[in-house]
Amino acid sequence: MKKDYYEILGVSRNATKEEIKKAYRELALKYHPDRNKSPDAEEKFKEISEAYAVLSDDEKRAQYDRWGHADFTGRYTRSDIFRDFDFDIFRDFGFSDLGRIFEMFFGREEVGKRAWTYVHPRGADIQQDLEIELKEAAFGSKREIEVERSEVCIACNGSGGKPGGGIKTCPTCRGSGWREYTKHLAFGFTSVRMMCDRCRGRGEIIEIPCPECRGRGRVLRTRKLVVNIPQGVEEGSVLRIAGEGEPGDGGPPGDLYLNIHIRKHPIFERRGNDIFCEVQVSLPQAALGAKILVPTLKGKTKLKIPPGTQSGNVFRLRGLGIPKLGGGKPGDQYVRVQVKVPTSLTEEQKRFLREYERIFGH
Repeated sequence: MKKDYYEILGVSRNATKEEIKKAYRELALKYHPDRNKSPDAEEKFKEISEAYAVLSDDEKRAQYDRWGHADFTGRYTRSDIFRDFDFDIFRDFGFSDLGRIFEMFFGREEVGKRAWTYVHPRGADIQQDLEIELKEAAFGSKREIEVERSEVCIACNGSGGKPGGGIKTCPTCRGSGWREYTKHLAFGFTSVRMMCDRCRGRGEIIEIPCPECRGRGRVLRTRKLVVNIPQGVEEGSVLRIAGEGEPGDGGPPGDLYLNIHIRKHPIFERRGNDIFCEVQVSLPQAALGAKILVPTLKGKTKLKIPPGTQSGNVFRLRGLGIPKLGGGKPGDQYVRVQVKVPTSLTEEQKRFLREYERIFGH
């Protein structure tokens, strides 16, 4: 089975809603089991319908484009994907038996009980930037951060109603959370149960709002978290902290996503898992050779400069770069040597340099 909804419908990733609907209509007419008797027609029909349910919904499509198929389907149940889906579109295509379609997507037993199972929505995800030092990116660290998010209002315990009588039974659904409709079809009737749009499936409505949260059931609070920065993390990496997003409306909380930014280092430049730096050496050190101390992310280490080293020569220190994310052999450190030319000289120094020029020439 294909794992890309755009490929399933045969449209580009920037296709318009009209193009997506047109492609779906053509495929639905081709693969509907009432018209196509091949053994895989029903699975294909369900596959293209799932793709259309996601790509025709702006919010679901944006989430799908961001997280990709595997993460998206891991976050959304089938009921989530088909929630708010307009099944009347099948009547436009000439398929009148909605009960048959419900059964195809959700199973006979489930359709017998209800057309939809209300799934309490999970909380929204939170995104936040986090700036770290290069050394933290190289070797990992624990960082304490502050996150502003909604928390359940303590005063009303999340109900949104004034404590002691601010909540009443929804008069539309009479507390059931559902509204049931009977649709007349060409071959009979079908019963469709939908979530109550007034109370959104809760069975209760707010009559007097809670003064603390003003009926939202949530208040903004800042809380502190300790997060682990893995070694080898790169600029632009995104760390997912499960369950630390907004609380769900009866469902699980969302996740916290940290967008990693690495602060510019005064000495080192990172390129992949390698790091680069420059050091200055004196003219005698370059000419005669020397052992010098150079900075690394782990502290200073000795570097042997061979005689006759030229300005701009680069030396490699193996294994002193950035460890790979998830483990593995670390990169290297490259040291570029710059020969320091004195800018102010005493008369004695000038005399020695003139003698040097006389002996060695230009």
